[in-house]
Amino acid sequence: MEPFNNIMFTNLTTVIVMMIIGWTISILYRNVTVVDSLWGLGFVLIAWITLFLSDGYAVRRILIAVLVTLWGLRLSLYLTWRNWGKGEDPRYGLWRKKSGDRFWIVSLFKVFILQAVVMWCISLAPQYGQMSASPNHLTRLDIVGVCVWTAGFLFESIGDWQLARFKSEPGSKGKVMDQGLWAYSRHPNYFGEFLVWWGLFLVVFATPGSWWTIFSPVIVTVVLLKMTGIPLTEKTITSTRPGYLEYVRRTNAFFPWFPKKEGG
Repeated sequence: MEPFNNIMFTNLTTVIVMMIIGWTISILYRNVTVVDSLWGLGFVLIAWITLFLSDGYAVRRILIAVLVTLWGLRLSLYLTWRNWGKGEDPRYGLWRKKSGDRFWIVSLFKVFILQAVVMWCISLAPQYGQMSASPNHLTRLDIVGVCVWTAGFLFESIGDWQLARFKSEPGSKGKVMDQGLWAYSRHPNYFGEFLVWWGLFLVVFATPGSWWTIFSPVIVTVVLLKMTGIPLTEKTITSTRPGYLEYVRRTNAFFPWFPKKEGG
């Protein structure tokens, strides 16, 4: 078994190299959006490197790798499909405009290396869980964690599928998606991702001394609620969808709940 620090360093180095390769591709095609496809994939790489280099309890080690892989590959494939042939994401285009000729090097650190480091920090929880040799059996926390993860995975997957189907319909441009899961939450896919990472934490929390790994789902929660998740998504959406303010009035932003009634 490799020492804990060696495995963590190997994982960090791997995702940085992966992101540098992605950065090189982004320069060739003048499109930084490629980084979105690498986000989920990086977690998968970390999970499998840890699986093979560590000597923790085998069943939990494999379980965590499988959960991370299902989530990460689905997200990576979905974002690749969604972004294919659509040019650079406007948020990156704005950064490109502000940075001018320096964007090629600014993007390396502001986009790619930064995401590699954040990805590695978030993945410290599953890494620790995979490396732990005890308990050498699955516990109730493992089971509860898998159940929470499953609910989140379904919520995120179904939410993405419903939105993609809505956008593919003729005449949907400029309209508000308020059907299916989107009738109960303005961001059901983000809520699903929130559950995925809290579920993973519960699996990890079944191992001794893992209390500190709570910062992993906390980071994900803060990013979704306060940074690049809901705030960035809703920043300009009200100007492009006239009915969005009414949708905001009646629909919870994050946690799913029944829509508010007229005059409620």
